[in-house]
Amino acid sequence: MRKQVLDLNLLLTLVTIADTGTVTEAAERLAYTQSTVSMQLNRLETALGVPLHERDGRRIRFTAEGKKLVGHARKMLELNREAVDDVQQSQISGELNLGIPEDYAFLLTSVLSNFNQQFPAVQLQVTCRSSVELVKHVKAGDMDLAVVTRQVRSPGGEVIRQEPLMWAVGANAQPSLTDPIPLALYSPGADVFRDVAEQALASAGREWRMAYSSQSMTGLMPVVAAGLAVVVVTRNMITPQLRVLDERSGMPALQSVELALHRPAGRPSEPAKQLAELIRTHLSTQE
Repeated sequence: MRKQVLDLNLLLTLVTIADTGTVTEAAERLAYTQSTVSMQLNRLETALGVPLHERDGRRIRFTAEGKKLVGHARKMLELNREAVDDVQQSQISGELNLGIPEDYAFLLTSVLSNFNQQFPAVQLQVTCRSSVELVKHVKAGDMDLAVVTRQVRSPGGEVIRQEPLMWAVGANAQPSLTDPIPLALYSPGADVFRDVAEQALASAGREWRMAYSSQSMTGLMPVVAAGLAVVVVTRNMITPQLRVLDERSGMPALQSVELALHRPAGRPSEPAKQLAELIRTHLSTQE
């Protein structure tokens, strides 16, 4: 005798009833009529030859067999979703250019790995530039996506994360914090960190001098680690070579900056749409 093959649509109805507790709410969620939901539940019971539920007022209470089937149904629906995603995602292909400042690239390590596993046919190119440059490339249509620090020179975009800024010095050596304070800052126009630092020091009536400038933290690190300058960083940029200065240092508090996702005008390609969603989910939830 051939084994009964369960209909996934009926199992979806079963799980929805379990999640909502009533036929009425299940019907609303599935956009079915109440009679359709009741009929599908009865069809499952008829197919299996066992009672799966009993009424408790308006609510549905599952029998022991019904509870077992709900558990199996959840697994089967999840496998169905994975199968559909696997087949459909393997068809997504094309080229994709992502821009991100060098100092933020590490934030997307797991995102890029995950994207490559899900969409191996997509040829991904990652370009590191300053936030201001990246926004220009996106607006010109030369880049599909860019994750940047939102600032006066690059407004717009979808804000997906807040990053607190802090002062840091070398882990084993630091400069004198008397005026003028020696700073290691990004080159003019390279990022908003410099603007935030200048505004905070001016508001506090502090004087400073430029000790070193670079387009990235990689260039600033040797001078800071040697104890020759103070640098502005996000909490995720702290390494064993750095030590954060707290309020006892006398340095003024710094404002947070916003990370924004920029895309060209118009409908995004499917690869760009999928990567944007991965980036949005990852950066909005990551500590």
